[in-house]
Amino acid sequence: MTKSSDSSKPADDDAVARRRRLAEVFGDVLPETTSDERGSASGDGSGDREAWYRENRPPHHGG
Repeated sequence: MTKSSDSSKPADDDAVARRRRLAEVFGDVLPETTSDERGSASGDGSGDREAWYRENRPPHHGG
């Protein structure tokens, strides 16, 4: 049995529906922009990563 072309949905509609179902299940996994595109609050690029390393540096590494 073959389906008539007017009763079948286009592939684009199927893809949209699939993305909608995935979004319902998993939510928004990836942000719209990357951290590079958003920039940093401090402006110098070091951000909180450098502060974390300084705070967690072992004493034998000096400072």
